[in-house]
Amino acid sequence: MSVLARWCARHRLVVLGVWAGAVVVLISLVVGLGSNFKTVADLPSSESAHAYTLLGTSAGSTETGRIVWHATGQAVDSAPVRDDVAGMLAKVASLPGVDAVASPYTAGDPSRLNTSQNTAYADVTVTDDVDVAQVRQAAQSIENDHLKVETGGQAFAPETKAGGIAEVVGILAALLVLLVMFRSAWAAALPIITGVVGVVASLLFVMVGSHVVDLSSESITMGSLIGLGVGIDYALFIVDRHRKALMAGASVTDAIGQAGNTSGRAVIFAGLTVIAALLAMFVGGMGVLTGMGQAAAVTVLFTVLAAITLLPALLSVLGPRVLSRRQRRLLSNSGAPAVSGPTSRRAHARRGPARRWAALVTRVPAPMAVLALVVLAALALPVLSMRVGEADASSDPAGSTSRQYYELMSPAFGGGIDATLLLVAETPDAGSARALDVLVTQLPSVPDVASVAVGATAGDGIQVVQVTPSSSSGAKATVDLVDHLRRDVIPAAEAGSHLQVSVGGQTATNIDIAHALMSKLPLYLVLVAGLGFLLLVLAFRSLLVPLVGAVSNLATILVGLGALTAIFQWGWASNLLGVGDGAPISYIVPIMVVGVMFGLSMDYQVFLVSRIREEWAHTRDNTRSIRVGVAETAKVIATAAVIMLCVFSSFGFSGQRIVSCIGIGLALAVVVDAFVVRMILVPALLRMIGDRVWAYPRWADRLTPHLAIEGPADKIDIPSDQVDAPPTDDLVGVAGHASAVADRR
Repeated sequence: MSVLARWCARHRLVVLGVWAGAVVVLISLVVGLGSNFKTVADLPSSESAHAYTLLGTSAGSTETGRIVWHATGQAVDSAPVRDDVAGMLAKVASLPGVDAVASPYTAGDPSRLNTSQNTAYADVTVTDDVDVAQVRQAAQSIENDHLKVETGGQAFAPETKAGGIAEVVGILAALLVLLVMFRSAWAAALPIITGVVGVVASLLFVMVGSHVVDLSSESITMGSLIGLGVGIDYALFIVDRHRKALMAGASVTDAIGQAGNTSGRAVIFAGLTVIAALLAMFVGGMGVLTGMGQAAAVTVLFTVLAAITLLPALLSVLGPRVLSRRQRRLLSNSGAPAVSGPTSRRAHARRGPARRWAALVTRVPAPMAVLALVVLAALALPVLSMRVGEADASSDPAGSTSRQYYELMSPAFGGGIDATLLLVAETPDAGSARALDVLVTQLPSVPDVASVAVGATAGDGIQVVQVTPSSSSGAKATVDLVDHLRRDVIPAAEAGSHLQVSVGGQTATNIDIAHALMSKLPLYLVLVAGLGFLLLVLAFRSLLVPLVGAVSNLATILVGLGALTAIFQWGWASNLLGVGDGAPISYIVPIMVVGVMFGLSMDYQVFLVSRIREEWAHTRDNTRSIRVGVAETAKVIATAAVIMLCVFSSFGFSGQRIVSCIGIGLALAVVVDAFVVRMILVPALLRMIGDRVWAYPRWADRLTPHLAIEGPADKIDIPSDQVDAPPTDDLVGVAGHASAVADRR
């Protein structure tokens, strides 16, 4: 890594030119080819998928939306209203992408007309290329003081786009944090520039790749969310190490080489763990989720490449300007490393908050560990009530198009009008047909069934029955209804006949997808935890350290899931974030949070424990090693976590419920991981275990390859009265005394 970093520093113009050229080429390809994102409608093997197979269709091949109108001051079936609506529906039917329009006035179906509520609606069947905004504009062209019109349903669900002021504010907040830490505008800007360039290049690459791999448009949002956070953090670690080397007296090129050989190695290791966790999402068995994981993995790969190639080139261009004015002045005046003597170091150590905190944790490890576990348990507790599903219009933000549509429809036709279940029945003989008739007569008496309608024959021996629930698609009562139909009602009707009934429809499909993914979540957790354990074994040649890391990573993941359960399912802050009322957590969210948070937790674990391990290798004093490791990494870990908080939480205001869930869940989990898990729980547990934590069986030592994450380190001899004493420079602060000595040597 030192060779690569030095080469990039010496050939900085070539590196900058390659990155600029790559971005230009990718932009040209995107301009010429565009993107080819698509909704991947592959369904796991389930009853609803079988129902679609019987109907000869799929979840994404046909879509139906609705236009609803409510009259005031006149009857909804009066001649003036009928004339206005007829003209509007004719205009809608003539629009591109509209296949059919079923009016309540001409279809002879009284179920679409509620005269007591003065409300009626029309079903609109559309193709994928329909312009939803155009349909909405045509529908609302007849609105007046006496007629209110809204569009909604699956086909007309509003599309919200992430990006904009919230993400810009997040990046600016991260820049402010870096300014406070580095006191240098150039040093603060470097992680932002590196992270943004890596993310932009990766997203352009993903857009071109969408012509080859099936990807959904949400992959762009997921990639930018994850890439910005990890990209800025990775660059931060390298810039911080580079500055320490400069302050220790190294030349610019040597400092770049040292940073690449230490933090650069850690960045590669951390990035590969994140990529592995994202690619492991294939266990979910869904193309849309696998595609998101692949796109996010590509983004992380680009940010790692930017950190180990583009950043050294930029550091070489800036030279000593990466230091603050005070630091440059100290170097120029003294002509020596800006590290003061023992007296100054001891004075600074006495007032160093990180040193005092490290001493406290190692002095009373058991109470600190109990405190951390209590906090983690309290934050993770809501996960026990987490319910996975899909939010519906009833929980959308007040005043939104979809919420206004729901508020017109539900009083007249019930909350479950858009949650219709399709009972697809196979009736090969007369006996099965009679059994179906009996079932149809029994369905209205089933709890939470609002209405039952027998549809047209869908094929030879295939009959469709539409069951409308009383509650919305996101309500627990609707999930219970589907389970009750499948487990009790339908099997009882099928008994003694050849009747076979499959429950389908969009609502049942969402329930089946959620069940399929959640049933695989334990496997995914075991997979990522096992992967983390093995990687940490390779890194630290210990069994107990990886075990502590794996368990603590799982604790952080549970905290993230618990936080988003309270915020978005219980609705504690979902309205403040602009995504509406409490609703079930989308089935995509837990998998994404588990994968990403595993990688981020590994980052901080590696950064902390590698410094502890380095000190242990030199002193064989476990307590001192933990104290030094915590004191010297606390500032960088805390800064990195605050940056992650700024970037991830900015996506919480995107207006998209799924993106907001992932962003806020990751933001809170990262903060808890840094300040509770890494700064309290892990060091307390390592202190309680004692020297045994570094034990490693001889047979395993012979079989395990040697992996130096932080590169080869020279032995550091620090007098006992200077343990944990950092340099006096206010920027370097509590981090890096021992590493600075090593760099100087």
